[in-house]
Amino acid sequence: MTIFDTAADMVPLVGQTLGTSEWVTIDQDMLDNFAKLTGDHQWIHVDVERAARERPDGRTIAHGHLLVALLPRMKVFQISRYSHGLNYGSDRIRFVGPVPSGSRIRQHMTLSACARVEGGYRLHLHGEVEVEGRDRGALVADTISLYYDPA
Repeated sequence: MTIFDTAADMVPLVGQTLGTSEWVTIDQDMLDNFAKLTGDHQWIHVDVERAARERPDGRTIAHGHLLVALLPRMKVFQISRYSHGLNYGSDRIRFVGPVPSGSRIRQHMTLSACARVEGGYRLHLHGEVEVEGRDRGALVADTISLYYDPA
């Protein structure tokens, strides 16, 4: 993981790849707990027996929004000094492939833009989530974060 002192240090890196996160394992317990939190109990996520019979690879698959929720966990960089940070939103999120239970995923991240705003910096980040051993990724997301100057 790359560590920056402040968000201002990222300005020269616009257009560059920031790195790749550690692997995160998506297991059935994670899928079941996410279903409990969200109320999304669709069988493709939680019914292991039915998935074994009816899914092409016989496994349940991760909820798309679980993958979005895991983006912060798949850290690629850290900023050491800031007063506070905010998730400002997303410009684009696409679910491009399934993540079967038991798979490992990781995020590759590029800094698309880094603009000065009142009191801090707005970072536009392009993330692509890879599924270990698969040619096709799982998620492409363009997200925006705000990092406010240290006090």
